[in-house]
Amino acid sequence: MDELAAVLAIFAAVAFAFAATLWQRASMASGIEAGQGEAFLRLLTNWVWLLGLVAQILGVLLQAAALDRGRVAIIQPLLVTTVVWALPLGYFLTSQTVTRRHGLGAAIVVVGLAVFGSVGDPAGGVDDAPTSDWIAAYLVIAAVCIGILLFGRRGGISAKAAVYGTVAGVLYGVSAVLMKPVVERLHTDGFAAVLENWQLWVMAITGIGGFYLQQISLAVGRLATSVATTSVANPVVSVLLGALVLQETLDRTPSWHAVVAIGALAVALLGAVIIASASEEESEAEPTAWNAESATGQPSLA
Repeated sequence: MDELAAVLAIFAAVAFAFAATLWQRASMASGIEAGQGEAFLRLLTNWVWLLGLVAQILGVLLQAAALDRGRVAIIQPLLVTTVVWALPLGYFLTSQTVTRRHGLGAAIVVVGLAVFGSVGDPAGGVDDAPTSDWIAAYLVIAAVCIGILLFGRRGGISAKAAVYGTVAGVLYGVSAVLMKPVVERLHTDGFAAVLENWQLWVMAITGIGGFYLQQISLAVGRLATSVATTSVANPVVSVLLGALVLQETLDRTPSWHAVVAIGALAVALLGAVIIASASEEESEAEPTAWNAESATGQPSLA
């Protein structure tokens, strides 16, 4: 595995965690909901939210640089560390509760990804695929997203954060995989050729869609749940698309490498699920208490 690519991916995860935390800080009191465009537009004048946007853009640039040097199957799973970085940031910036179970989940994520990165070097793969392959994959993903949004929102605020966070992660995953052919075309054919190709625009649309749904998820007030679901869905979709569309495979020399790598990635994703479930068990009154504190005029970043 390209060590520089891995480092770039980790720094991207830090930037994404910082962005999510700042966005939550700015949006929790804004009342942004699905379809409430005015509340979303108000965030555009909030300097904390704008600082988060800068961090997100930096993260995307770092992610693109990492994907330029490494394979999707390795780079994207490293972004699961976003949820690990979000825990201390949420504790200090948005008064999120960090429990022992959160710490256990974070430790599991780190160990799982460390093993995955050491034995999961990808073999083979292409930088692009026929348009028909992309379309077939996107039709399946679109059906999954619609199903999650229609049938997954029943429950409390944690369920809402998880649903919107999951769909945001799916869209981010689609956008991330398209970065690979877009960056490759930029190197070989130039900027004009990139602008003329459909992949850049689908990458932008899915990225913006994921961005908007993430704002709704973060506004619920469950930072760890929102970040964990986004951070899990993103690499899962990316790895699947990398394998099915870009023909990426894990190293099988020796044969046990691929088995251990897949198991380690599953362990890392389990750690993210533990973090999300720990957040779901927190008192539903905590976000309300935070908003009430903000309303009293106490000093805040927003």
